[in-house]
Parts: sequence; structure tokens; C-alpha cells
Amino acid sequence: MACDEGLVDRIRDVLHGARGIGEIRMFGGVCFTLNGNMLCGVVKDELMCRIGETAYEPALKRAHVREMDFAKRPMKGYVFVASEGLAEDEDLRKWVEVCRDYVGNIPMKAPKAKPTLKPKPHQRSWPAKNQGS
Repeated sequence: MACDEGLVDRIRDVLHGARGIGEIRMFGGVCFTLNGNMLCGVVKDELMCRIGETAYEPALKRAHVREMDFAKRPMKGYVFVASEGLAEDEDLRKWVEVCRDYVGNIPMKAPKAKPTLKPKPHQRSWPAKNQGS
């Protein structure tokens, strides 16, 4: 199942005009970044939120919220919000703001250095066989 493009559009609307926002397609979903750091995203029909460890436990007590268990292990500081918890635009806006409050305080991610290409290993050439013997 592809990600919920309607939810992606709603997040774009919430983030419209904000500085430092990026959008990356990954893992069959969409990830939004702030200053190069993961902010939030859409996986299938759920909102993935990066909210930090302080907000993590209280968030898990809210309706329609579960721990982010990407790759079958929980990731503290990240939660999934089910589509039922995002029915109203105001609900979505509040979650995105929680993400921005946390991620906005993280130092800007340094751009990755472009990898240098390693030279190809020297190809050994074998001496030609004597052709007249």
C-alpha cells in the first residue's frame, strides 16, 4: 500500500511557507525535514512524529497514538498517530507543531560530504602467449 497522499498534502498545507522544510520520499512513504533533520512523515495512512523523549510517554497515553516500531523495535522519541487521530486539520496541525517544537531545537544537520570515488583496482594484464611456438 502506498502512503496516504491526501495526508501528505495536508501536511504540506500546514508547513506551507515555513523555512528550512524539505520533503523526501523514502520507505514507501514521505518524510518531511526541518533544517535537514527528520520532522514528521507519512507511512501508509499514519503520521510519523518525531517528538523527542520528553514528550514520548505522555503522547503514548493519547488516543490513536502508538510507539513507532519501524523495523520491529520501538524508537523512543517517535510515535505513529493513526488516521482517526488526524480527522480534523487542527489535530494534524497540533501534532506537526509538537514535532517542530522539538526538531526546531536540534542543531542544523550538516550536509553530507559527497563521497569521493575510489579508483578502480588496477587491472592486471597477463602476458600474451607466444604465437609462433
